[in-house]
Amino acid sequence: MPTTTWTYDAPDGVFKNHNLSTQLLEHAAQKWVFVGFTKEVPGGSQKKKGESITIPHYKSLDIPNSGVLEETGRIPIDKLELGTRQIVLSEFGRGVQYTHLMEELSVFDPKSGAQKVLDRQMGGSMDRAAAAAFKQAKVCFIPTSLSGGVWDTDGVASTTALQNMTKAHMGIIRDYMMNDLHVPPYEGNHFVGLFATKALRGLKDDNAIEAWHQYLQKGDLIFNSEIGQVEGIRLSEVNHEAALSNGVGSGACLGEGVVFGDEAVSRAEVETPHLRADPNYQGDFGRIKAVVWYGIVAYGITWDTANDLEAKVVYVTSQ
Repeated sequence: MPTTTWTYDAPDGVFKNHNLSTQLLEHAAQKWVFVGFTKEVPGGSQKKKGESITIPHYKSLDIPNSGVLEETGRIPIDKLELGTRQIVLSEFGRGVQYTHLMEELSVFDPKSGAQKVLDRQMGGSMDRAAAAAFKQAKVCFIPTSLSGGVWDTDGVASTTALQNMTKAHMGIIRDYMMNDLHVPPYEGNHFVGLFATKALRGLKDDNAIEAWHQYLQKGDLIFNSEIGQVEGIRLSEVNHEAALSNGVGSGACLGEGVVFGDEAVSRAEVETPHLRADPNYQGDFGRIKAVVWYGIVAYGITWDTANDLEAKVVYVTSQ
């Protein structure tokens, strides 16, 4: 890990000159939204339960052509089948170091600053991992015209997107989830859509988005970064390009997104990601210190299938 140089503060001027603003200018914090839509695996902490987590679920039963019984006939019996999905736990973490000299000479508190930037980094890293799980969806939609698109159900987009998102596309996705996949809504009668800024710009330009205050009732919760709804899909903006690309397809015309209902992505935790401080990092009598974030977690799509009554996520993307 590189050490901090104290000759200058950025970009010029010696650090010992304290004729500086009392507030540090910070980059606008990116908004992390994916983790909040994951569902913790039942059973609490996964400590001492092995390196992988098995998520069981009962497979749906076929709907009979008729449920009418004959007076002297026996009740038909279907077989109850159990499906499973495994997700593997991993360690996550990163840290920064600073010196005792920095603490003594700087007008700013390096420990506090390190904690602040690490907290943002931790949130971004976790959201990226959760986003990757959502994008494991087997069902992909690729917009190819203003009012149509192509479906892929093997988890790999094999067509190039030619168009950004429109209201018509949202209607196609919503109807496919309702009528073909029979996805249960995420909350109430709504699905959730997490989209890159560019995709939402397409919907805004199409005058398609209904403001959240028009459909939420008093006491309803507003999702993080929620901007409105289209076709019964509540939309949140993702400005983290490592999670969702802001430009895929022909001429980078499309912003990526995911639309999902209940049971979309599962989360398992042994240690919830958190900050740790080491006041004597690398020894030397406390002259070098470090702050890190660390956690043991796993994210995985709950139903790794494109089957009716099982698939819960649609991934909007391009080849």
